Amino acid sequence: MTTDVKSLFGFSSKLSAPTLSGELHTHVPSVDKNYHFDQPTTEAILAGFTHNRKVLLQGYHGTGKSTHIEQVAARLNWPLVRVNLDGHISRVDLVGRDAIILRDGLQVTEFQEGILPWALREGVALLLDEYDAARADVMFVLQRVLESEGKLTLLDENRIITPHPRFRLFATSNTIGLGDASGMYHGTNPINQAQMDRWHIVATLNYLSPETEHEIVSSRLPKIKDKKLIPRMITLANLTRAGFANGDISTVMSPRTVINWAENQQIFDDCEYSFRLSFLNKCDESERPIIAEYYQRVFAVELAEFVK
Repeated sequence: MTTDVKSLFGFSSKLSAPTLSGELHTHVPSVDKNYHFDQPTTEAILAGFTHNRKVLLQGYHGTGKSTHIEQVAARLNWPLVRVNLDGHISRVDLVGRDAIILRDGLQVTEFQEGILPWALREGVALLLDEYDAARADVMFVLQRVLESEGKLTLLDENRIITPHPRFRLFATSNTIGLGDASGMYHGTNPINQAQMDRWHIVATLNYLSPETEHEIVSSRLPKIKDKKLIPRMITLANLTRAGFANGDISTVMSPRTVINWAENQQIFDDCEYSFRLSFLNKCDESERPIIAEYYQRVFAVELAEFVK
C-alpha cells in the first residue's frame, strides 16, 4: 500500500511511501508524533525502503541518525531491529551457533540462528548501529549480504538463505570509512573500500540549522516557560561546534546534549547547574575556561569557579 509522503513526513517528494498494511508487527518502532524529519535524509532512507537500496547514514554523534531510520520505519509500519556493532559482537552472534538443548529428555546439538539469518528470513529491516566500530570478522560476514542478491551461506548447515522481499539493510556511522582523524571517535575502524562500494546510498546527517534544531528541542519540551532559553542553549551549542572546528576544544555539544540540558533544566530549575551536569563535567579541565567564556557570552553570567 502506498501512502502520500507529505501526510507521513510533512514534505512533498517524488518518492512513494510503501506502508505495510495489516496488524502492527511486534518489531515496528513506536511513533514519535513530535519527530522532525530532515527532508534529504528522510528521502535517502525512504529510497532504501521503497527500492531496496542499502543505506549508510553517516554524521556526528547525537544528530539522530538511528532515530531517523526508526521513525521512518515506524510510519511505514515496517518491522525493524537495531543491532549495536560494538567490539563484543562477533560473527557467531550475527550468524548463529550450535547449542546443546534438551529434547525428549535427551541432550542434542541444534543450530541456533543469529540475528542476521533471522532478519533475512522474516523480512525485517536491520539497522546496524556503530557500523565503523565493528570487528573484521563481522565485516566479512556482512560483505556477502551487501551484494545485489544478498544471499547468506550458512556453512554449519550447508544452507543458503535468500532474503525475504521485505528485508532491508541500514547502517549508521560517525566516520565515513576512512577511520577517525579528529580524535572524537576512539574505537572506530577504517572500512574496507570494497565494502563501502557496496552501499547503494551514503547520506550525511550533521548538525541542523538553529531554526530546525529549535523546532526539534521545543517539540520535545513544550512545557519550558522561558521561550528565550532554548535559542540561547542552541547558540551556546553552536559556539562549541565552531570552537571544535577551529581546534579550540575537543568536546562538542550535540543536539542530544541540548535536549538533555533542557530536560535537566526542567528537573533542577537551574540553568547553570543543569549545564554543568549535561555538558561541562564531560569536558577536559584545561578547556573548561573556554567553554565558560562561551556561557558568559550567551547568558551574561560567569560560571562560579571562573569568576576573576
